[in-house]
Amino acid sequence: MNKFLKENKVFLAIIVGALIVGAALYFGLNKDEGGKESSSSQVECSAPSKVIVTKVIDGDTVVVEGGYHIRLLGIDADESSYPCYDVAKSRLEELILNKKVRLEKDVTDVDQYDRCLRYVFLDDQNIDLQLINEGLVIARFYPPDLKYQNEITEAEKTAIDGKVGCKWSGAAANSVNTENKIVFQWEKLTSELTSLNIIDACQAGNYYGKEMIIEGKVADTYHDSKSNTVFLNFEKAYPNHCFTSVIFSSDLYKFVQNPEDYYSGKTVRVKGQIKEYQGKPEIILEEPSQIEIGE
Repeated sequence: MNKFLKENKVFLAIIVGALIVGAALYFGLNKDEGGKESSSSQVECSAPSKVIVTKVIDGDTVVVEGGYHIRLLGIDADESSYPCYDVAKSRLEELILNKKVRLEKDVTDVDQYDRCLRYVFLDDQNIDLQLINEGLVIARFYPPDLKYQNEITEAEKTAIDGKVGCKWSGAAANSVNTENKIVFQWEKLTSELTSLNIIDACQAGNYYGKEMIIEGKVADTYHDSKSNTVFLNFEKAYPNHCFTSVIFSSDLYKFVQNPEDYYSGKTVRVKGQIKEYQGKPEIILEEPSQIEIGE
């Protein structure tokens, strides 16, 4: 062994030196200029818990002192050019603009757009819940941020049953896109003709066992050739869809030919009892009268 080391000491020295240089380069690349290890973690929200609201973007997004954008948790408001955008934004301005509020975090700190995710309180008043109570926004929760889910979803059910506010009083019965001059009108599946409440497709999971009218865009379709069953997935493509309408083989002959193509990309309303299948809400379509395309 000693003889081997003596005869190969130059070679061994080169190997040891290469290892040292490689290690130095590896750890050096994982340090920033201040000598701390770099991090790929998401941007953190530095907004203080008590702060003044300086601007209202829409019914669920505000700006506070320091320029931080705050996205209110548990609710979803209409975007610009949709029916309840102006009234929700105006009401949020009345409630909190130029006032000091308390921001309360759930689990997730910021969203993909680096907006702070918070519940907003004015004194002891939950502003997110207030907008739901007034029927100006809809409830929307994504795990793991579920802290006030029970209170907000129950308040929404009460608002729907009472036909309260822009969302549920019929003021937004027709979905209007003024930018593109598109108006959706409904001849059959309306509250007046059916005495049923109309809800957003992504809210269907809150009403299992109830008969409702669901409105939304068919974002994705699938025709299972083995079972000859058609699936219409709403708002997002499978498996991220929030609601499905199903036409089984036994009833398929009653509908238009190739319903998976006919309804794809269209905004529709469907009527029926909301059931749960593999954790997702669905309505089974047995008759063509259960579905209507907005025109």
